[in-house]
Amino acid sequence: MSSDDQEFHIELDPEHEDPVIRVSNVVIRQLTRALSILMVLVIAWTILDAFYTFGVRVIETPALLVEGEDLLVVLGAVLSVLIAIEVYTNAALYLTSNVIHVRLVVATGLMAIARKVITFDYKQMDPGHIAAYAGLALALGIAYWLSGK
Repeated sequence: MSSDDQEFHIELDPEHEDPVIRVSNVVIRQLTRALSILMVLVIAWTILDAFYTFGVRVIETPALLVEGEDLLVVLGAVLSVLIAIEVYTNAALYLTSNVIHVRLVVATGLMAIARKVITFDYKQMDPGHIAAYAGLALALGIAYWLSGK
């Protein structure tokens, strides 16, 4: 563990000598726990939404025929579930180690950008927006690659 990580752990210590810092650290931990519970509810909701979306798309006329647009809508719902799980994992890791795992945060951002790019309606997108998403994906990809070094 680097000295920066050790300092980070000391700053979040629930036994800190300064009572204001000690209380603040405890409050932040409890709020993060509440956020974790909220994320579990969000994950459950997004899973139900993915099943509902799939069911509606399969039942619509013509029944049992899934078109390209339908597939993108369902895929977007499934990717939303995966993004919610990544956000939960970030909160859970923060609770268990008091460290923000930069690589996981960047990976979550990459997944969110990928979801957006996959589900784009390119016919209605402005070229500037497409270029901006490409730049953002490239920047996050480089950040992810560098964080592994």
